[in-house]
Amino acid sequence: MPAAPRTGVTVFLTGLSGAGKSTIADALVADLEAEGRPVTLLDGDVVRTHLSRELSFSRADRDLNIRRIGFVAGEVVKHGGTVVVAAIAPYEAAREEARALVERHGRFLLVHLSTPLEVCEGRDVKGLYARARAGEIPGFTGIDDPYEPPARAELVIDTSVTPLAESVARIRAVADEQPASVG
Repeated sequence: MPAAPRTGVTVFLTGLSGAGKSTIADALVADLEAEGRPVTLLDGDVVRTHLSRELSFSRADRDLNIRRIGFVAGEVVKHGGTVVVAAIAPYEAAREEARALVERHGRFLLVHLSTPLEVCEGRDVKGLYARARAGEIPGFTGIDDPYEPPARAELVIDTSVTPLAESVARIRAVADEQPASVG
């Protein structure tokens, strides 16, 4: 009898700019691919370039961007795939919409990178926080636009105190769990 198909999973990393989303996503993808597991990476910056270029950073457009990410992730998960998302996704309602789009087909693991704002600003190699504080970038998340901490995160990791390898290991421990069979 053939093995039951693997349930697809989306690991959705959310947090402020500079919280470590892309760094953890890249390490997690490399770890999974080293085991021969194909992974789809949906990085917020890349998605904005290729799938959501026409969108602004208004709340409505940010929400639409996250819904698009949720839809794509759900389609991959539907076929047993693994998706890693790295997106600021500042609003709770949009994250929950993405969750619903994925959970129709598989598992959704929300990981809140709760790294403090001061640490994120200190890591800012692009100077975005400084530009936002100078008024050059209006509506910047964490400065003059809110980041709503997730109410239903499966994991909360502060990357200012949790090393990269430990962060990836914690995520893997939850992501690799397979749900019990129904029936």
